[in-house]
Amino acid sequence: MMSVRAHHVIAVVAAVPAGVGLKAFFFAAPAAEADSRLGEAVRVDISQIHQSSQNPPVQRFHDMTLVGDFSAGD
Repeated sequence: MMSVRAHHVIAVVAAVPAGVGLKAFFFAAPAAEADSRLGEAVRVDISQIHQSSQNPPVQRFHDMTLVGDFSAGD
């Protein structure tokens, strides 16, 4: 027969996920709405940007991805 303490633990373990689910249901963030005025105000021609860029800056780095002690004598 289960003790009263075990019943309380089971009740708490069952109540926590239920509470989290109810909180997510009732306090969910509203869906974002797009502002149609912003799309018309800003237009960027990507092909023109690519054609006008002659020498874009290049960042050089020393790739150390496969550097390590791979000897078989561990």
